[in-house]
This record gives sequence, structure tokens and C-alpha cells, in this order.
Amino acid sequence: MCKVLGVSKSGYYDWKKRPASSQQKRRDRLKKEIYKVYIGSQKRYGSPKITKELMKEGIKVSQRTVTRLMKEMGIRSITKKKYKATTDSKHNLPIYPNLLNQQFKVEKPGVVWVSDITYIYTREGWVYLATVMELFSRRIIGWSMSNRMTKDLVISALERAFTAQKPTAGLIHHSDRGSQYASIEYQNILRENEIITSMSRKGNCYDNACIESFHSIIKKELIHHCNFQTRNEAMFSIIEYIVTFYNSKRIHSTLNYLSPLEFEKMFS
Repeated sequence: MCKVLGVSKSGYYDWKKRPASSQQKRRDRLKKEIYKVYIGSQKRYGSPKITKELMKEGIKVSQRTVTRLMKEMGIRSITKKKYKATTDSKHNLPIYPNLLNQQFKVEKPGVVWVSDITYIYTREGWVYLATVMELFSRRIIGWSMSNRMTKDLVISALERAFTAQKPTAGLIHHSDRGSQYASIEYQNILRENEIITSMSRKGNCYDNACIESFHSIIKKELIHHCNFQTRNEAMFSIIEYIVTFYNSKRIHSTLNYLSPLEFEKMFS
């Protein structure tokens, strides 16, 4: 080795004994902090979010440096996969106008809720997940799961949302045109609580982008990395993700890199 490098044995061993430079020590410390945040996010964060978390802890570092160190460490955000949702809009129930009109920036809580349904595969069969999001903070305030995609599924999610946040008169509830949301029973509950109905335009997924984005995120960060044997296993994992990670810990660029609960606390 010494002959290849063109150095003497004594020079090589002197180099080996030389203490690490202050720059190397800082890199090593940064790697430890990066790894701590990475594992804390259950390997879901890439360099942008890890950088923001480090800065919140008072560690001054650029995203470029974090990206480079993560590459050296051989770690990256878990693989993302695309997901395509479907909507049952072939029905004769009343359809309501799009009042939200892609105005996703809300100034305070209790102004807009958005809702949607997605599905998850398990070895036992499909699980359908209905969610309700508080648009101001992106917090998931209502959810329900079942082996059938019925109006009872979305009603259950809505009732959970009522428990988490008492609706005020004039609140806008936005969803797609699915038969579950257009059902007489669901619309009666909204009217009884003085909630105004808004629905996406036909075939326009962008009209309900925020809640569809959540369903995409939970699939990228959780569901596509699990091999659920039973529906109960899937349900438990999804609830755990929503309660212990998404609402309370997962930072959002649209919320100034705060979690939904942190963002709500700042408002209050």
C-alpha cells in the first residue's frame, strides 16, 4: 500500500494516528443528527425536511450539505409510488357547486373541511379509508375504515370530525361527487349542522388536491411499504400513522415546516 501511494511506512502511520480535524468532527456530529431525524421520521424524510428539522434544533446547515452527507451515509427517503383513486359519481343524486374553487389557503380553523375516500389492499381483502381534513392546518380530524365503501363509512368519519372540532355555522364541506357524499343521509347531517356543501367538478382531481395529497402521502410513506395480512392490521397501522406521526410530527412546507398540531397551537 505504501509503495502504491508513494509514501514511507512511518509517514503512513503518522497520518493514521493524526487526530480528526474540527471539520471532520463537525461532519460526524451532523451525520449523527441527520440519522436521528431520519429514523425519527421512520425513514420518511428526505434532505429538505431533515434540514428544516435540524435548523429548528439550532443546527445551522444547508440542504446541499445534508443531501451530500445522506448520500455518503447511504440513506434516502423511502421509495415513493404513485396511486390512482377512483370516484363513484354515476348516480342521480343532487350535485352541488364547487364553492371552494381550489382556494386552499385558509386564514383560520373551522372554515373549510375537505373529505375523500381511498382504499388499501390486504391479504384478507380491501379496506376503505374515509378521512376529513381541517384545511387550515391540514390536520386529519375524522377518519373511518370498513370493508365496504358505503355512506355509513363517510358518516362515521364525519361524526369523528364533529368530536374533534365542533363545526360552526357556515363551514364549507368539500368533497368529490361520489354517491356516498351526495347521499340524502350525509347531506341531511351537513344541513342539520348548518354546514355548506361544495363538490369538485366532474373528473377534476385538483379541486380536492389537499385531501387527495394526504392519501397519496400515507400510501407513499406507509401503505406501500407494508404487506398487510388482515384488515385489522392495516387499520391499526393507519390510525397509528395519523395520530402519532402525521398530525403531531410530520412537518409540512405549506405550514412553514410545522406539523398540523404545531401550526394550530401557533394560531391559538
